[in-house]
Order: sequence, then C-alpha cells, then structure tokens
Amino acid sequence: MSTILIIDDEESIRILLRSALEAAGYEVTEAANGRQGLELYRRKPADLVITDILMPELNGLDMLLELTREFLNAKVVAISGAGGEKNVLDVAKLLGARQTFRKPFSMPQLLSAVRYELDH
Repeated sequence: MSTILIIDDEESIRILLRSALEAAGYEVTEAANGRQGLELYRRKPADLVITDILMPELNGLDMLLELTREFLNAKVVAISGAGGEKNVLDVAKLLGARQTFRKPFSMPQLLSAVRYELDH
C-alpha cells in the first residue's frame, strides 16, 4: 500500500484529502505545517507528499526546497489557494513539485495525479 503525507495548515483540507485518499486505498499521514511535515518525512519517507504552499512555521516552498535537497527522489504535488497562486505554483514546480493544483481543485483530477505519480 502506497503512503501519502498531507501537509496543510487547514484541517478541513487535510480531512477531505485523507478521506478521499484512504477510500482510494492509500495509507495517509498528516502534518499541519511544513516543519512538522519535514520531520515526519525524515522519520518515515512517504511515497508521495501533497503540500499546501502558504502555511505557518515553514511554508510549502521552503519545505519543498529542503525536502528535494535532502531526498532527491521525493515525489511532491503542490496545492495552493493563495491570491496570485499561479506564481507560487510555478515556483513550486521549479523547486521540484511534479504537479500543482489550485484550490479549489477537482478531487478526481487530484486522485488521477496521485495514481500517475505513484506509478512513475
């Protein structure tokens, strides 16, 4: 069973993602900010990370930079609902995110991206 780490400061988003991903057969862990997510990944690397960009403590871009420096094969999908988010999602891609989604996103599209990334 593939493991997915969700990093988002919004509990409602984590709950939504967790329920959809677990229903699709994935094992899910959660973190409320980038620092916590990075620590969880270091202890037990997940097969895929889904991270928000704008968060307290350590934002998604800084977390992504540290993660992809330390773990070259880390697979990350970035999500953001921030104003001007096109720019932060472009930066996320430059830092190693394989795919990006703007909130609100389509759950079937996200699940399709998750399947794709875990298969490749």
